[in-house]
Amino acid sequence: MKNKLSRFAVPYIIWMALFVVAPIVMVVIYAFSTADGGFTLANFSRMGTYAVVFTRSFKLAIIATAVCLAIGYPVSYMMSKEGARFQRVAMVLIMLPMWMNFLLRTYSWMSILENNGLLNQLFQKIGLIALYNQLFGTDLQFFRMINTQGAVVLGMVYNYLPFMILPIYSVIIKLDRSLIEAARDLGANTFNVFRRVILPLSLPGVLSGITMVFVPSVSTFAISKMLGGGTEMMLGDLIEQQFLGGAYNPQLGAAISLVMMVIVVICMVVMNRFGEGEEQAVML
Repeated sequence: MKNKLSRFAVPYIIWMALFVVAPIVMVVIYAFSTADGGFTLANFSRMGTYAVVFTRSFKLAIIATAVCLAIGYPVSYMMSKEGARFQRVAMVLIMLPMWMNFLLRTYSWMSILENNGLLNQLFQKIGLIALYNQLFGTDLQFFRMINTQGAVVLGMVYNYLPFMILPIYSVIIKLDRSLIEAARDLGANTFNVFRRVILPLSLPGVLSGITMVFVPSVSTFAISKMLGGGTEMMLGDLIEQQFLGGAYNPQLGAAISLVMMVIVVICMVVMNRFGEGEEQAVML
């Protein structure tokens, strides 16, 4: 019976071979190849000239992930303590922006943050810009928010925040409430219950959320291009430039992609290793 059912897995194996394994193999081949098809390691040595891009990408991705965690965990925790009706409504509100196209959501932030956008018009009408000029002796006509690293981080937080909230919420809502009641019966206050019971048991959701936010953040290119104005180049922009831009060099682009993939896999393995001892952490 098991062998007969395994036949149904053949289409999925073929799909993975064509659209997962084959592209990775092609990236590896290109990364170690010259334009003439010969073997070389020069593609990796040339990546040192883009150290600033690597640093910026990981810095902004870490900041965006930290902000998502700082917002997502309290939201998930408060949602889990409310009734079922509130949780359903909150879940719809969190997921609602995801029903719209990713680029449309990012374009909307461009109109909000640009120099004559909605925020700057609001600041002008309420006199905030005039007050700032009066206090600091400046002559600003608008606050520069677009084409900055802050705008890029804001775009990543807005787009990827649900990926932090949902896994944490799904873990907290399934916690055994008898453990919390037992901790209270043993004299633990609210803070100790959270620190010794809820937080350790929710670590799998936290680590899953960190992974789901960090991985797309470090490789993003649409957000950095639209909200960063091309001045805050990240790894995704650099790779796209090597494959599609004027600096056409698919071998170098493949080498950068391979290195980034290895770094992301290492980060995921490290975070999973931290999550292996969550059950023992409850006993600390």
